[in-house]
Amino acid sequence: MFTNFVSAHQVSTNDAQALIDRAEAFKAGTPAPAHQPVYAANLFFENSTRTHTSFEMAERKLGLTVIPFDPGHSSVTKGETLRDTIKTLAAIGINIAVIRHPEDTYYEQLLDVSPTLAMVNAGDGAGQHPSQMMLDLMTIHEEFGDFTGLKIGIVGDLSHSRVAHSDADMLTRLGAQVMFSGPKQWFSPEYQQFGPYVPLQELVPQVDVLMLLRVQLERFNNNENAAFSKESYHAQYGVTEQLAQTMKPSAIFMHPAPVNRDVELASVLVDGPQSRIFTQMHNGVFMRMAMLEAVMQARHFGAVPAHSLNH
Repeated sequence: MFTNFVSAHQVSTNDAQALIDRAEAFKAGTPAPAHQPVYAANLFFENSTRTHTSFEMAERKLGLTVIPFDPGHSSVTKGETLRDTIKTLAAIGINIAVIRHPEDTYYEQLLDVSPTLAMVNAGDGAGQHPSQMMLDLMTIHEEFGDFTGLKIGIVGDLSHSRVAHSDADMLTRLGAQVMFSGPKQWFSPEYQQFGPYVPLQELVPQVDVLMLLRVQLERFNNNENAAFSKESYHAQYGVTEQLAQTMKPSAIFMHPAPVNRDVELASVLVDGPQSRIFTQMHNGVFMRMAMLEAVMQARHFGAVPAHSLNH
């Protein structure tokens, strides 16, 4: 049961398929069930366009009441701890807090804060991004119908990517073959359990899904930023138009976005026929609806009627 939804490690393969099925049903037009009032707040301590607005759209489509929260105008600026902020929201009557925070595993200190407030992790530092993982799975399932035997290439800033951590684990458990590429120094030992490092020119012609990762310059130190060249990165580790011509005709591009055009991927390819980048964003609303609904059911928020999604 998803009493909180904070980590990819919580999700079994059966859970993943059930959430995909529910999200695809929402996308096909299945209405959200009626329920009593449920209150949600979105606490984003890092900048976000897609994840923040996608969660809010999902909340509104489910009929939740969204209570605005702006960290820049909250008591956090006066020194209030995150734990006390969550306790405050629980005391006021918030049922679900969707949180993005720069600290890895920030949620571990909060799991015992309140029996009446559920947490959904919208990204923690370079740790986990479970909703991105789930919308990625939905997009791949929608395209191929299954995961077994698919070859997935994850390419780019592996050292800072919460998406890579979450996706590689689940895709492997679902039967996909995962490979990695990008700057070799960013391929840390933790990834070896999921798949090998393969030079980009060798990887691209093999894969069914090429999942590109944004270079997270905001997490670089001053020396790393000074040494980084967008043009050099694109030439060595980005997917150029020429390299894209070696892909299988049935293969697709994915990217958690925002995309650094002409860095990870040639700009023309972002909008090209093999790109599913904006499909991922569209799917994110329906997957986040499924995730939030699962939490509501586990907590009995709003007396949501049970359906086939059981955990």
